[in-house]
Amino acid sequence: MENRKVIFERPRSMTEARTHYCPGCTHGIIHRLIAETIDELDIQDKVIGIAPVGCSVLAYNYFNFDMQQAAHGRAPAVATGIKRVLPDNIVFSYQGDGDLASIGTAEIVHAAARGENITVIFINNAIYGMTGGQMAPTSLVGQKTQTSPYGRDAKLAGYPIKMCEMLSALNGPAYLARVSVHDVKNINKAKRAIKTAFETQMKNKGFSLVEVLSSCPTNWGMHPIEALKWLEENMIPYYPLGEYKTLEEVK
Repeated sequence: MENRKVIFERPRSMTEARTHYCPGCTHGIIHRLIAETIDELDIQDKVIGIAPVGCSVLAYNYFNFDMQQAAHGRAPAVATGIKRVLPDNIVFSYQGDGDLASIGTAEIVHAAARGENITVIFINNAIYGMTGGQMAPTSLVGQKTQTSPYGRDAKLAGYPIKMCEMLSALNGPAYLARVSVHDVKNINKAKRAIKTAFETQMKNKGFSLVEVLSSCPTNWGMHPIEALKWLEENMIPYYPLGEYKTLEEVK
């Protein structure tokens, strides 16, 4: 008994609240990665998170630090205001693709263009999850949703928006990366990217964003394991993983 040691425990930055997310949803994994990062950087007492509208609207129930709710798509604007008033705090927004890449497109583009010293965790599951599975700006061509039952037609709905590629054309961002959480290897890579994003803000280097490819088994109509496989085989080819802007480029 004396030789036993703790190898797994809840991060200090997470509460004991039971999850409301659907079985197989990867929001919980990403929440934990953020909480672990905040613990490791020892910034729990100075972090302020911005909760979005969407499935993660209740994210503040799971994080054990200060959180602020924002209206649909406005999280980058709220984060900007908080960071400018409290520059010594570490401020991040947590947003889904409907929140960030649709109604919030203006806010994210201009926050990035201004090089605001905030961090954005962008969850891309290629669908509107909370409202029943409608087509999102990130839904793939051919993907069937509640509002595209025959598959997304690019001639009618345009092409899925690649946020990292679009923002990388701006001078403002200091760190942009796209990661995935469909397996353990990529979960570890996602953790490193999230940590780099927070460290970028702590070094006062400017805007940082990590796009996380995520699954939505319920609205995709799949078993959780099938959803992770679908993500790997269909989303990653269209949304290539990797770093799109780094601190070295900023220098």
